[in-house]
Amino acid sequence: MREPTVSPKDRFLTVYGRKPVLEALDDPELRVDKVILADTARGPAAAEIQRAARAAGVPVQRASAHRVKVLAGNGKQDQGVLADVVAPRMRPLSAALADAPARVLLLDGITTPANVGMILRTATAAGLGGIVVPRRGVAALDPLVVKASAGVAFRAPVLRCATAAEAASMLAEAGYGLYALGAQGGPSLFEAALPERAAFVLGGETAGVSEEVASRVTGWLSIPMPGEVESLNVSAAAAVLCFELVRRGTGR
Repeated sequence: MREPTVSPKDRFLTVYGRKPVLEALDDPELRVDKVILADTARGPAAAEIQRAARAAGVPVQRASAHRVKVLAGNGKQDQGVLADVVAPRMRPLSAALADAPARVLLLDGITTPANVGMILRTATAAGLGGIVVPRRGVAALDPLVVKASAGVAFRAPVLRCATAAEAASMLAEAGYGLYALGAQGGPSLFEAALPERAAFVLGGETAGVSEEVASRVTGWLSIPMPGEVESLNVSAAAAVLCFELVRRGTGR
């Protein structure tokens, strides 16, 4: 039986712009699959990128400026160059479920790159088994996310799928308890009994958990806040959650 084809979006993180590409090429801990340079890119900057790619043993492909903009997904800041960086721990959610990581996060509608990057850094530091980052409805895994993660995004256990609703369905069918963090009450995160396998939903900055995902939720959890504050920033809430799991000894 043939293995299913894995999309490049589930294998690489794409960085664009001269400085991010050069930084990726110069980092000995990263493996760059290829560099794509626009036909219109000429001069010292393009030559420097080509030299760095040769030194790293990375192939350089030429493409139209329009093609580079499409691949980068950011026509204003690509500067005519992008690189596909291998993310060794990134894989489809469907593949990860075969290994049944005990604890995973599910990002649902989080659109601020800084929040996504900080969540990736925190969850990786806490040793979680995976962070589900849907391809739609969540900030793209671009240089802004990489920068916010301080480079950890390249090595984070990112699990990919189409949407948060699809992920919720897949996790529920695989036997995961699905718990959402919310301000609407529910048992304290610090006291709730959790099953052996659990996925934790982090909702968007403004809308919170989407209706499609909420319909799959097993239960809601709250973070006690005795001070006069209604809620935490989603990345701060993620940090509290991740290190509560560390305290329990159940991060993975």
